[in-house]
Formats: sequence, structure tokens, C-alpha cells
Amino acid sequence: MIEAPTLNGSGRVINGALGDARGATIMTPENIATLLANDHKVKVAGLDSDGVLRGKVMSKEKFLVSIASGFAMSSAVFGWDMHDELYSSDTCITSAQEGYFELEFMNFQTPTADGYSEGDRSNHDIAAFLTKNSQKALRPLTSGMFAYSMTRPVANKDYFHQLFDYSEDMNCRVESWHTESGPGVYEAAIKVSEVDEMADKVALFKLLSKATGIKYNITPCFMAKPIYGVPGSSGHIHVSLTDLEGKNLFARDSPDLNPQWRDIAYLSDLGRHFLAGLLDALPDIMPMFAPTVNSYKRLIENYWAPVDVSWGLEHRLASIRVITAPVCKPGATRFEVRLPGADLHPHYALNAIVAAGWRGVKRKMEISIPPAGSRSPEDKAARLPKSLDEALERFRAKGSVAREILDQDFVDFFAATRDHELKLWREAVTDW
Repeated sequence: MIEAPTLNGSGRVINGALGDARGATIMTPENIATLLANDHKVKVAGLDSDGVLRGKVMSKEKFLVSIASGFAMSSAVFGWDMHDELYSSDTCITSAQEGYFELEFMNFQTPTADGYSEGDRSNHDIAAFLTKNSQKALRPLTSGMFAYSMTRPVANKDYFHQLFDYSEDMNCRVESWHTESGPGVYEAAIKVSEVDEMADKVALFKLLSKATGIKYNITPCFMAKPIYGVPGSSGHIHVSLTDLEGKNLFARDSPDLNPQWRDIAYLSDLGRHFLAGLLDALPDIMPMFAPTVNSYKRLIENYWAPVDVSWGLEHRLASIRVITAPVCKPGATRFEVRLPGADLHPHYALNAIVAAGWRGVKRKMEISIPPAGSRSPEDKAARLPKSLDEALERFRAKGSVAREILDQDFVDFFAATRDHELKLWREAVTDW
């Protein structure tokens, strides 16, 4: 993320995604310099392994010189947690023995048409608990449960509307913004875009919501489960696949008159393979969707969060909600992956979804389980990992799907960072 100059609604954002053969603007050193003609400083940032933006302010001159060679930052950023405590063991990316050398964080290259075929598109629903700061403790912005309320945002209307407006300026445009079920819970749907840009936009929106909140003494909380007894905060991801002309490849040209299940009557063969790949991978890639100890407090029964390997047409309790005609127009055919919480790392989660689905396409995998609405009470769905320990065991296992679709060194690195999370949790003495 490159933003100039401030988070006050007047900044302009240049995402790391530079554009592609489908007609998006290609960012070059020349037009970046033109864009920044009236500015004298630039904020440069990237995400660490917890999905937290780390960055610095630099002069425009330094920034423009750095475009060709890339931006360096200490690799310690990937050697410590969100509190700057070094991981309990060295990782394959950085270590004390190597002295936490410099890493190149960003290098602007102009992409060519040769590197593109189909395009993954995504939009993202992210929920957050909004709290009001007081001298004693944080308290929910509004009390009680009232989703889609037209009156509750009025009490904090300046923040509510300003954040919506600022998201347009910051290139993380919000399509809808409303209260959700829970005390002080709000949900933002970020406008659909190419998958790499979407990951940037999720990170930007989190930063923007916190920066805007400072003015109003409001602190957004993106924990997956901050309050006992009420639903948690989700990070639902909608994903579709298009060709170079923008045609939705998950949509069927005409309905299948004899489908195995009516839920897939309007889903293309490619879409079915993609869905099968996702379902097959879910248990092994859970840390990409639920990366913290707290994540699994959200993934429990009867709180609107999925707990098993499940799918279904317009099914909001399943892990994957299938959205096709006749519910929507063919161009809007997509899958909603409902497992991620608001604490997700957007780049890791989106990459895992695309890789898992594409594995299903390459192997022409078939959907092996019935949709949730057609399953008999005796036919129980496979339970997803219930804890970070269990999820990590499957994630790092020798033959896991994670090791097949993700880089081996990345799997080892991320597993090590989560080991650190578990170590700190086990050492902590809580009220419980």
C-alpha cells in the first residue's frame, strides 16, 4: 500500500497490484511521479504475518528513487509477533543468527499480458465490533442485538458516514455498511475487484476504520470473538472466476436439467470442480482462515459460524454458500467462503482459496458430499478443526493439502509463527 499524504480523506492510494491485461491501469514510475506531483511525502506499508500493516513515511524523492530497486525493511517484521516479541524459534525467513537482514518488500514491475489468463475476482464482507473508549474500559458503541438497524447508526452518524465516504478516497470502496447482530457490530461489504487488489483493500479498510475512529473516540475491534455469548466477527470472502472478456466462468450457460443436486443446476462444470477443490482442502488450510487462538471461539455451534465441511445453495450456515441463478444473475455467480473471521490475513486467505479451488479444477475433482439442505440428520458432515493446535497439526502434516498448494517454506514459516501464538497462550494465566 502506498498512500499520500494522510489518512484524512484526501489521500490517494497506489496498491501493489499494478494492473493487468484486462484493462486496469498499469502503474509505471512515470505516472506514479505524475500522480504525486503535488505531494512531498509518501506512506509505504506492507502486511506482516498477522495481517498488520507495517510501514513508514518517506520523502517523495526517496520513494521515487526506490521504485526501481524496491523498498527494504528489516526482516524482523517477519521474526516477531504483533507486540514485537521475537518468535519462540527461528523461522526459515529470518533468524537471529542471520541478524534480521533487510528484505525487499516491494518492487514495481510493469506486468505483461503473457502472465494472465483467467481472472479471480473477489469481494469481502468484514465485520467489526465498534467500542467507545472511556476512562474505565471499552464498551460497545450500541447495546443489544439489532441487525440492519436504521436508527442505531444515527447516534454516531458522523463516524458512520465519514468512514463510508473516506473508503472511496482510499481506494477501498464500501458497497454497503450496516449494523449486524451484536452489540456495536457493523459489517462492511467491500466492492468486488481483482483478487490481489482485494487483499490490499481489506487491509486498507481496517487501517482507515481505526484512523477515522480516533477522531470520534471509537476503536474498531477485529477480534474473531471479543464478547462471550454473542456471535463473533466474520471476514466472509466472495470469489468468482472470469475469462479475459469478463464472462463469469462459474455460471452455466443453460441450467442442468438432471443435476446430482438441484443446488448445482446453474453451476458450470468448472465451478463444480472449483467447489470440490475448496471442500477437499478446508480442513487442511484452516490456519489461513482462523489464525489465532481466539479464532476458534467464534467457530462454535449455534452462533452463525460454520463448524463443518459443508456447502449449499444460499445456505448461510454452511462453510461455503453457493450463489447462482435463479438467486442472482449469471454474471454474479460466486462462492461465499464463510469460515474466515475478521482477524484473517487477507492475502493468505485469498491465496489459499484460489489455490485450493484451482487444484480442484486441474484434477477435475467431483463434489463428494451432499449440500447441507439435502443431508439427512444421520449423515453428519466432517467436523473442522476445533482449535489452533488441531488446525496446525493438519496444516503442517507431511501430506497435507496445504503443502501441496502452498509454498513449503511458507507452510513451515507460518506454522512456526502460530506455534509462538500457542506458546504465549499456554503460558498466560487468565480469569478462567
